[in-house]
Amino acid sequence: MSDIAPKLGPIEGDSSFEIRSGANVCRSNRSGTGVENQEEVKMKKSVFLGALTVAGMAAGVAAAGTMDDVKARGKLNCGVTTGLVGFAAPDSNGEWKGFDVALCRAVAAAVLGDGNAVEFVPTTGKTRFTALASGEVDMLARNTTWTFSRDVDLKFEFVGVNYYDGQGFMVPKSLGVSSAKELDGATVCIQTGTTTELNLADFFRANNISYEPVPIETNAEAQQQYLAGACDVYTTDASGLAATRATFENPGDHVLLPEIISKEPLGPLVRHGDHEWGDVVRWTLNALVSAEEMGITSANIDEMSAGTNNPEINRILGSEGTLGEMLGLDAEWAKRAIKVGGNYGEVFAQNIGESTPIGLARGLNAQWTDGGLLYSPPFR
Repeated sequence: MSDIAPKLGPIEGDSSFEIRSGANVCRSNRSGTGVENQEEVKMKKSVFLGALTVAGMAAGVAAAGTMDDVKARGKLNCGVTTGLVGFAAPDSNGEWKGFDVALCRAVAAAVLGDGNAVEFVPTTGKTRFTALASGEVDMLARNTTWTFSRDVDLKFEFVGVNYYDGQGFMVPKSLGVSSAKELDGATVCIQTGTTTELNLADFFRANNISYEPVPIETNAEAQQQYLAGACDVYTTDASGLAATRATFENPGDHVLLPEIISKEPLGPLVRHGDHEWGDVVRWTLNALVSAEEMGITSANIDEMSAGTNNPEINRILGSEGTLGEMLGLDAEWAKRAIKVGGNYGEVFAQNIGESTPIGLARGLNAQWTDGGLLYSPPFR
């Protein structure tokens, strides 16, 4: 979602320890002066101190060499959301499933040879960056928006985008509104410490309307509060809204409004300074994307790994070249990463696609050859 000034924020679709939004100020002081400016100064100071703390933690941990730690531990510690069906949530047997979970398993398969060698660490918008900076987790794969301040100020490295999203609004159909611009005076469930929080304040201010924030910390809490009528509106990444609505007893009683008010490039991130580990996570994601483009699937990968007429497929799957060696891995690292859950398209379809209860179309997340934004650099 988006941020302010030194902006440190994310939301469940993106979020972190940042700041209170200027929501209450928007409500009482629409001119954007006076009290609001004082609040922004306070926020900036808080954000700056938080950034220094996290950056220092990240620098110390990165120096240790994450890939060596993961190999020695025999397990990948992967930070995920506290629960968003379709993206990351435990099933009835306690097994973590979802679109983001699949990336964790792909990295574990590439590095450790076992897609099940993962410890999933649930994190909230406020705790996720601290968990990564402190070394509690080796990577984050949890609906986190790539922003300037998170990349630069917080000393994290976003290794790519695995879902292009934007912030939206969900309301009960009974509310009788068809546009977010009709929400003047509404109560809004909003995850604290997120870019969503800041985008919301900007949108209402720009449209000269007011709202009353209902602060929540997790998607589960938001769902409970929204269904209980504690708020008229729930706002977060549009994909998160679709995933949440799919769990309702009567999904058809709730509508997603047409406005998308932000750019939310969601993707995995690691600590700054550990380039070897960053390369592994980045190229594992790229392998899933390229596999779909080149027709490598979980069904045909064994046959294709014996060798094809396409040199790039051969380099990805390790039948020629030394790409694995360059990463500090063996020749079949990408083959394992793809095989454990399928290529990007298979992962999307199985977890959040149109045939699932989430029902998301590929849209911007289609391959570049199909008019989307999905594009991997060459394996060369």
